[in-house]
Amino acid sequence: MSDIVVRHGSVVTADGIQVADLAVADGRIERIGPDLERTGATIIDATGLLVLPGAIDVHTHLRLPDAQHPHRFRQDTLAAAHGGTTTVLTFNNPGTGISDGAARSLLGGLDEFTQRTAGESAVDFGLCAVVTGQQDDPVGELPALIAAGVPTFKAFMVYDFALPDEILEEVMRTAARHGGMLQVHCEDAAIIDPLVGTAVARGDVGCRHHALTRPTRAEGAATRRAIEMARRAEAPLYVVHLSCEEALDAVAQAKSRGEPVYAETCPHYLTFTDALYADADEAEVIKRVISPPLRTRADVDALWAGLRDGILDVVASDHVPDRLDTEKRVPAPPFPQISNGAPGIETLLSVVYAEGVAKGRISVERMVEVLSTTPSRLFGLPTKGVVEVGRDADLVLWDPMARRTVRQADMHHTSDFTPYEGLEVAGAVREVLVRGRQIGKVDGRFIERTLA
Repeated sequence: MSDIVVRHGSVVTADGIQVADLAVADGRIERIGPDLERTGATIIDATGLLVLPGAIDVHTHLRLPDAQHPHRFRQDTLAAAHGGTTTVLTFNNPGTGISDGAARSLLGGLDEFTQRTAGESAVDFGLCAVVTGQQDDPVGELPALIAAGVPTFKAFMVYDFALPDEILEEVMRTAARHGGMLQVHCEDAAIIDPLVGTAVARGDVGCRHHALTRPTRAEGAATRRAIEMARRAEAPLYVVHLSCEEALDAVAQAKSRGEPVYAETCPHYLTFTDALYADADEAEVIKRVISPPLRTRADVDALWAGLRDGILDVVASDHVPDRLDTEKRVPAPPFPQISNGAPGIETLLSVVYAEGVAKGRISVERMVEVLSTTPSRLFGLPTKGVVEVGRDADLVLWDPMARRTVRQADMHHTSDFTPYEGLEVAGAVREVLVRGRQIGKVDGRFIERTLA
């Protein structure tokens, strides 16, 4: 007997749309078809609504709960669910609350992460461990980390915890041999660091100079270098938060050669431009101190074309739960000391639908592909990402006719601002099911993953 029957919704997959009923039993999709039996089931009328698979956000920097903030991990995962994201992968890089001892070991970091997040998530979640130059034996621990259910991990080419190139390439090679995939933050320190040094020496330390010292050529050069490393290592590569046409071209060339190179972008790069850095109000500029920074209108247009044409594979939030009363306070410190990031876990689906589907840039089927189906396939989440029999009943009932304005006052996240404040958006979440249950009525599970 079914627990729930969702009636008369337009069920969306990457392959098409069909009006159908959908039956849920024991947290999974049991049947899809016309006029399904409803005896004893809870009925949800989805007439006029899209039935979407829950979004899978593969790029977040959720902060671990601690004594001062015991509920912050749960609150941000609740925010994800309210926005239509039902599975989250998060990093444990420096700044997310990982202890110094655990930060020195991939396996120690995994142990601490699972202990501190137990029972704290409102959605199913997993870890993408961060590999840093500060760890004792990052390459040696990779096989055990992959075997423990963490087959995707991230490395940085910038910041004080970046991996040197020779270790970065060896991580790629080792990952490939043991069924893993490396995600890389591609910016070239050799280009950025002198620009930062010159700006600081001149006294140009305001927030906008963060963007001015991180040009597109730094991202393009680093992306090309990472692709070349992956080619030598015969390894897959996943480029995170791609923001500009120059980096996009490098990915397109790699794909044209048949190389296993994948790339994501983020909603803020699809929505805003670097014109926002000209605002005279530092309190506004600091909200957009992110890495890479916002780019030109030409870059925004190129990203949408890349998303439409399959050069970009995924859209993820790069959620960083900064706050205006702490990390983004003004008067601000010199820009090299400002936390890089902004909240977005709750607005992922809304912004991609409004800026993409509603404006005719991509189809709703393509949106489902980049937010759900492809993340499921690339990141080892076989029960997620598609509305089909046997998959988890992670469902979003979406009203395409709704119109609303994004306001911080309506957000559920731990941040005290949203960079999308005042953005007029089409579409709205009407109901979300996480494994067949309403938001807040199910505890998220830690997912041990294996790549196909």
